[in-house]
Amino acid sequence: MSAEQPKRSLRLLIVEDSEFDAKIIVTTLKQGGYAPMSQRVETPADLEKALHAAPWDVVISDYNMPNFTALDALKIVQQSGLDIPFIIVSGGIGEATAVAAMKAGAHDYVMKGNQARLCPVIEREMREAADRQARRNAESALRESELRYRLLWETATDAVLLIGTDGTIEFVNSAVWEVFGYESDELIGQPIQILQPEALQEEHRRVFQNYLATGHQTAQWRAVETLARRKDGHEIPVEIGLGKTALESKSLFVGFVRDISQRKHVERTLRENAEQFRAAREIQERLFPKSAPELDGFDIAGMSVPAAAAGGDYFDFIPMMDDRLGVVVADVSGHGIGPALLMAETRAYLRILARNRQNIGEILTRANMMLAEDLSPEQFITLLLAGIDLKTKRLVYGNGGHPAGCLIGANGDVRAQLKRTGVPLGMHPKTTYEPGAEIELLPGDTLIIFTDGVEETMTPAGEFFERERVIRHLVKNRHLPANEIVNSLFAEVRAFAAGEPQSDDFTAIVVKVL
Repeated sequence: MSAEQPKRSLRLLIVEDSEFDAKIIVTTLKQGGYAPMSQRVETPADLEKALHAAPWDVVISDYNMPNFTALDALKIVQQSGLDIPFIIVSGGIGEATAVAAMKAGAHDYVMKGNQARLCPVIEREMREAADRQARRNAESALRESELRYRLLWETATDAVLLIGTDGTIEFVNSAVWEVFGYESDELIGQPIQILQPEALQEEHRRVFQNYLATGHQTAQWRAVETLARRKDGHEIPVEIGLGKTALESKSLFVGFVRDISQRKHVERTLRENAEQFRAAREIQERLFPKSAPELDGFDIAGMSVPAAAAGGDYFDFIPMMDDRLGVVVADVSGHGIGPALLMAETRAYLRILARNRQNIGEILTRANMMLAEDLSPEQFITLLLAGIDLKTKRLVYGNGGHPAGCLIGANGDVRAQLKRTGVPLGMHPKTTYEPGAEIELLPGDTLIIFTDGVEETMTPAGEFFERERVIRHLVKNRHLPANEIVNSLFAEVRAFAAGEPQSDDFTAIVVKVL
């Protein structure tokens, strides 16, 4: 039996206001073969201090935080002058926001519901950071001496080629094998066309000869994206940087070639996700209740306003044993088809269990046990289920890691908060959930249950809507019908965002006691 492979060290700076989410990131990396040494910061000042206090291999940032956003953190890292891979890990970032962040300089993003990508992304970005450092070192060394040219080119991870003015390859480093599949001695003395697709050879030759004749560049020479041909004939997308140098008093062209197949894959994935999000949205909309139940003594309304990228929000009204009504709001981690299917699975389990069991805690315990079998380690579901006895008007609830529901009395006071009674569903299959304390519902009471997309809505300046605004809105509008309370809450949330794109679903249920 072979010995266990040693874990790779990783100096990790986490920009995250949630200690729980930071621990999930560290656990994911440990499972991926890393031995991370991490520090968590959540303010701009702490980030600046940490950047200058120690060297870091990777910066991982949540997108939405109380004090600033991932884009603010990215600017701080960029202003530090340090070339550190910056990866966004967020559960509430839409496609447009992700693309904008990558254009601003973020190296990649990973959805919190898809953290299986995190280790490959970190490995790739650390490798590319090393490539950039090697290239910077090479450029500096080239100015110092011709000897350092060869020493650094031999150790660079990008393919490096020296090309004569007649188009003949005169030197290549060992990395050409990684990119092109050739050994070094197979390329020396060959025309550069050996590495070009046949369809591009004539155009490249014309541009090259025109430059030699006129000294005029008709195209950009830095970070040019094109196609290259491997030894096996397979064409790959590459990024090429081309420059001029002199070695042993001989004029040469030096080319740095990087295989960008992985980057192109990410771009394709973004485009494909747009289709996936639309399909996921259709699944969600079919599962939401067509209307709220009309019951004597109660006024009930529920609504979910989708973000551009389909998330996993879910709400439902479930008939329960002994003339009770189940009111449930949940949020499945991640975006796309996967979370939408998990939402459908969660809905089915709850409806079956609620018809056969009375105890709220037992319903959540059994639902968790079944869901945990299907969820990957980085997936989870926050859920609040409230069971209302329609005869006695008493409420019992269970809360698995979800934002607390709030019960406002007729006089505007907060009568009760439906706080967490356990961890999110799907994290630990053997978790036992206990119900919260029974609550007597009085005439004039108003209950609201909502997802974190409401309180985490941000202004362009990075200010969060926050829970207190939800409560103030409920107190102010408690005399309105339930559906008007829900509609006016979402209108206020949209106005607060001041045109910022909605990055997560808004979902809420309001129950008024008449």
